[in-house]
Amino acid sequence: TMMLYCFREREEILKLFELVSGQRMMTSYFRVGGLALEPPLTFYDRARKLIGCLPDNIDEYETLLTNNRIWLDRTKGIAPISVEDALAWGVTGPCLRACGIPLDLRKTNPYSSYDKFSFDVPTRTEGDVYARYLVRVAEMRQSVKIAKQALEGLPEGPVRADAPHIVMPDRERMKTEMEALI
Repeated sequence: TMMLYCFREREEILKLFELVSGQRMMTSYFRVGGLALEPPLTFYDRARKLIGCLPDNIDEYETLLTNNRIWLDRTKGIAPISVEDALAWGVTGPCLRACGIPLDLRKTNPYSSYDKFSFDVPTRTEGDVYARYLVRVAEMRQSVKIAKQALEGLPEGPVRADAPHIVMPDRERMKTEMEALI
């Protein structure tokens, strides 16, 4: 059941990708200088609606799992990783944070525009499977927080840079103007 619930949200996210790019996996939509196409006008409302639903859906996951006796028996105290082992093994991401180390490159070495977003780095100290689960659930909540801020902070105007020597011109211009091809 849980996997299907998560696929439900994944499907909605992929539908948004498809709305803006025409494809579910957007390998050519993001480009140097911006995006290949302007997002359709319905994108913003649909994205807000999805972001608005996610907190309740995450609550639903937690209702089903977090205090479920079977889940607890299968995850609590299972495969614990100590801080020392995590560092020695080169563990990263949520697994490292579940051991108690609050390392997140988006905070320590912000790239892209992560320095403009307010979010927390969830950690636990137990290092077991259950702690890794709790960190991931908390990270989903933080991702929703980041997505809300990103959507609210989108600037008005075109999403493509006006840099003719870097950004490809519109296809229509390339068909009719020699300067666009040059």
